[in-house]
Amino acid sequence: MRLRGTFTALVTPFNADGSVDFGALAALVESQLDASVSGLVPCGTTGEAATLTADERFSVIEAVAKKAVEIPIIAGTGTNNTAQSVELHRRASDHGATHSLAVTPYYNKPSQAGLLAHYRAMADACDLPIVLYNVPSRTGCDLEAETVLELASHPNIVAVKEATGDLERVVALGQRAPSDFAILSGDDPTAASLVLFGGHGVVSVASNMAPAFMRSLIDAALEADLARVHALQAKLLPLNAALFMESNPIPLKAALTMRGLIQEHYRLPLVAMDRDGREKLEGVLRTGGWLDR
Repeated sequence: MRLRGTFTALVTPFNADGSVDFGALAALVESQLDASVSGLVPCGTTGEAATLTADERFSVIEAVAKKAVEIPIIAGTGTNNTAQSVELHRRASDHGATHSLAVTPYYNKPSQAGLLAHYRAMADACDLPIVLYNVPSRTGCDLEAETVLELASHPNIVAVKEATGDLERVVALGQRAPSDFAILSGDDPTAASLVLFGGHGVVSVASNMAPAFMRSLIDAALEADLARVHALQAKLLPLNAALFMESNPIPLKAALTMRGLIQEHYRLPLVAMDRDGREKLEGVLRTGGWLDR
């Protein structure tokens, strides 16, 4: 079945000693289930996966999967090391993942041929379905549309999370990809537009704070209800802008802390926002009513 709807890119809450706060994680998952999101995405960029150990990663995936047993769990398994990515991907299903989210290898800057070889190695390793993840602003590596289309012919590669906001690319993929291949937005501000241009949903940062609003927006876009899309988009735009004032997930974790949902702790090299940034963020959240939900 093709992935469709709103999938929340979960933060990883930490305790003051740096350990994973599984109590806060469970509460976050519960809030997402209450909002009827389509699926959850632990251990992605928003979940600070790059600084989680393999054991921590599998513990987080397992905790989320045990709490959310009836929806897809798209677990982050991608690294810039193909052998490591293959191993994480192979083991993810043992811990409850229903899909694997595989970011393009960062820093290495592989060619398109290298990307094909990387993803095929993962897809050939086991039958866990793969969601390709293209976010060149963070990785320095662009997974081009032609490469996505070539990979989409593999039976174990079922979707792409496209975070460029490039709607022309979405149209090209939608016209030529297999009918069961999903195109998901990885960019909240343009997610509704991506769906209206032929996409199928979003992997969302903002839905950590506003899951019901983001789900309603994407549902409206899937139904081509333009009036509802415009109204919800207007409500969410200031929140989306505020949550990307600094590198994700710094503002998001600050916002969730202001809501009393998590403790505000990060893994270095990420650090907390400065006073001015925090005041601006809190102003947006209060004006929009996001601290009271």
